[in-house]
Amino acid sequence: MTNLLWRLGNQAIVNAMNRKLIFVAAVALVLCQIQAAVPPVEQLLPADTLGFISVPDWDKAAAYYKESPYGQLWQDPVLKPFKDNLASQFKEDFLLPLEKQLGIKFGDYADLVHGQLTIAFTPGAAEGDAGKTFGFLFLADAKEKSEKLKTQLADLKKRWVDANQQIKAEKIREIEFTTVILNAEEWEKFRRSVFSNPDEDDDPAKNTAPDQARKKIEVSIGQSQSLLIIANNPKDIEKVLARQAGGLVAPLAELTSYQAVHSALFREALVFGWINFKPVYDLLLRQMSEPGASGKKQPGPFSLQMDKILPAIGLGGLKTVAFKLSTAAEGAYVEAFVGVPEANRQGVFQIVAPLPKEAAPPSFVQAEVVKYNRWRLDAQKAWTSLETMLSSISPQIAGMLQLSLEAIGKDKDPNFDFKKNLIGGLGDDFITIQKVSRSSAAADLEKPPTLHLIGSPNAEQLAHALKATSSLMPVPPSAGGLQEREFLGRKVYSMLLPPMAEGPDAKPEPRSLHFAAGGGYLAMSSDVAMLEEFLRSSDGTGKTLRDVPGLKEAAEKVGGLSTGLFGFENQSETMRANLEILKKDSEAFQKLLQFTSGGVKPSAEDPQRMKDWFDFSLLPSFDKIAKYFHFSVYAGSAGPDGISFKAFSPTPPQLRK
Repeated sequence: MTNLLWRLGNQAIVNAMNRKLIFVAAVALVLCQIQAAVPPVEQLLPADTLGFISVPDWDKAAAYYKESPYGQLWQDPVLKPFKDNLASQFKEDFLLPLEKQLGIKFGDYADLVHGQLTIAFTPGAAEGDAGKTFGFLFLADAKEKSEKLKTQLADLKKRWVDANQQIKAEKIREIEFTTVILNAEEWEKFRRSVFSNPDEDDDPAKNTAPDQARKKIEVSIGQSQSLLIIANNPKDIEKVLARQAGGLVAPLAELTSYQAVHSALFREALVFGWINFKPVYDLLLRQMSEPGASGKKQPGPFSLQMDKILPAIGLGGLKTVAFKLSTAAEGAYVEAFVGVPEANRQGVFQIVAPLPKEAAPPSFVQAEVVKYNRWRLDAQKAWTSLETMLSSISPQIAGMLQLSLEAIGKDKDPNFDFKKNLIGGLGDDFITIQKVSRSSAAADLEKPPTLHLIGSPNAEQLAHALKATSSLMPVPPSAGGLQEREFLGRKVYSMLLPPMAEGPDAKPEPRSLHFAAGGGYLAMSSDVAMLEEFLRSSDGTGKTLRDVPGLKEAAEKVGGLSTGLFGFENQSETMRANLEILKKDSEAFQKLLQFTSGGVKPSAEDPQRMKDWFDFSLLPSFDKIAKYFHFSVYAGSAGPDGISFKAFSPTPPQLRK
C-alpha cells in the first residue's frame, strides 16, 4: 500500500513537472515568435528617415486587390489577350534584359513577401556625397518563407561569383551582407538598351559625366531573421538592424511630425506613405547655394532663381506629406494630407486652401453629368497671394506685369481698371462640369463638352470686364474679333482663340471661347451648346446630380458636402470614352506619355514599342467590362495643421456580395 502511494505521488510529481515543461516550452515558443516578428514600419525605420511607402501586410493587400473591382477586371477572361500580350512584351523588352544585367531571376522571389513591404529613403548617402544622392532601403518580410529566402540569397551570391561580378562580403551587427558593385557606365549601357533617346550620343560614355562614370554603385543585400534588407548605405542597414533588435537608435515613431499623422491617418491602412519634407527642403536649398547650381543668381535683371522660387511658392512652410489607402465592404478609400500649418501657409498653398463653405452640386447640375467639381476659393486673397509670390520671385517681372495689367482694356475704355473690374468681380465659387461627348468620333471623345462657372457678386459686370480684355487675345484676322448676340435675354460673347497643338508633332487646331452671365455666375465654354443649355436650366429642372442613388452616402465618406471642395466622376462614362479613344486613335496613348513626360519627343522606335506593349485593339468592348466601374467622389478641406484630400469609390452594384 505504501509502495502504491509512493508511486502515485511520484507520478503526480512527474505529471506536474511535465505540465510545467510544456507550459515553459509553449511560452518560449511564443516569445521566440514575438522576437522574430518584424516591427511595424514606424518602429523599424530610424527617426532620420525622409520618406517611405509601406504595405503593412502584403498577403492582406494582395487578397484585397484580387477581390477589388480592378483586380477582378484584370482576372476577367475577356482581358486575357491584352494582358498576355502586355506581359509577353514587357518580359522580352525589359524584364529579361534586367535579369541578365543583375544576374537574377525575379520569378525565384515571387513568393517570398508575405508580411511588411517597405521602400524608404534616408539622408544616408547624401551625408557623404554633398547632398547629391539619398539612401534607399527595401525591406520585405518573408515570414514563414524565411528559409527559402536564405536559400535564394545564397544562390544569388553563387551566381554573381560564377559570373565574375564584383562583390564583397561584410558583416553588419554580426549579420552577413553581400554587396554588389556596379559602375555608372554599365548602367548607362543597360538604360540605353531599353530606353532610347534621340538627343543622346550613341556612345554611352559621352552621356555620363567623367566623375559619374568612375563612380561605383554599391548595393548591399542580406537577411535578418525573416526580413530581407536591400540598401545602398551600410549605416542605414545598421540602424534598421538596431531597431529590429530593440536597440537605442531612435525610431520614426518618436518623431513629433510623424506621430500626429500616424494616429490620425495610418490606422487600419492597407497601404500608406509619408514624406518628412522639411529636411528635404533644407537639402534642396543647400544644393541651390552650391557653386554652379541653378539656384545661384544668374546675370540679368529678369533671371529666375530656384532658391527664391522654392520659398515663394510656399514650400518653406510644408512640413510633411502623407497618404493612405484603406478598404471596406462598401468600397475603397484614399486620403492625402499636406502638412502645411495655417500660420506658415503661403504661396500656392494659400491659394488652393478651400474655404469651409457649401460645395454641393447646385440644382442646375443634372444627373447625367460625367464630371463635377466645385472649389470654394477666396479669389481676392488668391490674387493677392499670387502677386506676393511673384514679387518674391522677381520684383522686376512683377513690376512689368503690373504695368501691363494697368494698360489692359484702356484702348476701348480709358476708365477700365483690370484689377478693379475683372479681378474685383471674382467671387469664391468655381465650378467645372463635363458631359458625355457629342458623338463617338475620336475628336469628340477627346474633347467632351465642358462648362466652367465663376461665381460673382455682379456676373454681368464680370462678363463685360472679360469682354474688355478680349483685345489682348491674338485672334486670327479672319475671325472677325469678338462676336456678340442675344440669347434668352442674355448677352452671349463668342471669339476664336489662337490655334493650339496638343503635342510636338500635332497640327494646331482652332479653338473658340463662348461666355455669358447667368444665375450669379460667369459661364465659359468652348461648346456653345453647353453654354446655352446652362442658360436655359439655371432655374433648375429635371433630375439633379444630388439625386443620384448613393451619392449622399458616398459624400459622407469624404467629409460631406460643406468642406469647400467636392467632386464627382462617373467612372463608367469616363472609362467608356477612354477605351473608345484608345481603340480608335492608336496615337492617343503616345500623346498621353508625351504629356506626362513634359513633351519630350521620343525616339523613332519608342512609339512602336509602346504600340507593341499596349495593343488596345485587343481590348474588349466596354459593355463586357462595364460591371467593374461605378462612380467616385472626392473632397478637400483646410484645417489648422494642413490641407486634406479624400476620395471614395463605392463598390459597383453588380459586384456587391
